[in-house]
Amino acid sequence: MASSIEFIPDEYSSKTQPESVAQEMLRCESAEIDRLVEAGLPFERRGGVRYFDTNDLYNLGMYSNKGNTQPELAFRMLFRFAGRPVDDLLREKTWDFRVQLECTECEGEAPWRFEAPEVTRFGGRLVGGAAPEPGSGTAEYAATITTTGARTPLVSTELRRLTHDYLDAGYRWQMIPVAMQADYQLVHELGATSCIAASLFLAERFRAAGYRAEAKRGWFCGVLGGALDLPHACVEVEDDDGALRTVDIAKAQLAARLNSNTRDFQELCLGSIYNKVIPSTASGNASFGSHECGSRLPVQVRADIRSVR
Repeated sequence: MASSIEFIPDEYSSKTQPESVAQEMLRCESAEIDRLVEAGLPFERRGGVRYFDTNDLYNLGMYSNKGNTQPELAFRMLFRFAGRPVDDLLREKTWDFRVQLECTECEGEAPWRFEAPEVTRFGGRLVGGAAPEPGSGTAEYAATITTTGARTPLVSTELRRLTHDYLDAGYRWQMIPVAMQADYQLVHELGATSCIAASLFLAERFRAAGYRAEAKRGWFCGVLGGALDLPHACVEVEDDDGALRTVDIAKAQLAARLNSNTRDFQELCLGSIYNKVIPSTASGNASFGSHECGSRLPVQVRADIRSVR
């Protein structure tokens, strides 16, 4: 199991999960954890208890081929939609979108910055969404958002070639800390990939080929009952016909791995838009929010996104 992934390097690792959680996530006993540690699984011992990085545990579960680990079950559920007809992804869908920003160790009242949803550039609508007022500690953002989908495959043969070159390169999708994803060269040197790392890399390739392109962050929503805040990014690129298109390359990679009947969805990810993604104003490696109080700790951004029936 351990040989199938690359562990998170120490400078990006945060070992917060006790061994009891590791056993539950991986559906295993202490003896198997011992074998994983012997094979290189990093840990810290505190108070006589071994602690592990969440990403390492998720990746071990994802590539264990056991079929019953929490990561395998969660991602299988996450991508159930990708094996269904894509027509449901092309219709309008409305979301109750709420975000809480928390400034830990806040230094006092100050303006907030929040990289808000920006759905109008892809045919969506937004109602509400007032910017957070200056304050301290916590702030909230709320809006009603309507997204839509459209089949708009890449026109440029060069963009399609570069995209398929990346898909064929054999990078292994892994859960990776957001800060490490921004170091996309390191991620790819490890033979791994993620949505932010892939988007930053591919946007650079598109620009080198003469296209206007930028990696942008947003939210992937409407699965597992809502309240899902997964780091998500894609590439926005101006195609040969002057239209702005998105390449959601990491979702195409994940869908291909998790479900064999996802070819239509994979193709949708290469230029088209679908209603489970809410784009934002944030660039690919930027935080969604900040507080100008002087605290050195990053603002915690928690999204709660619910489908409006």
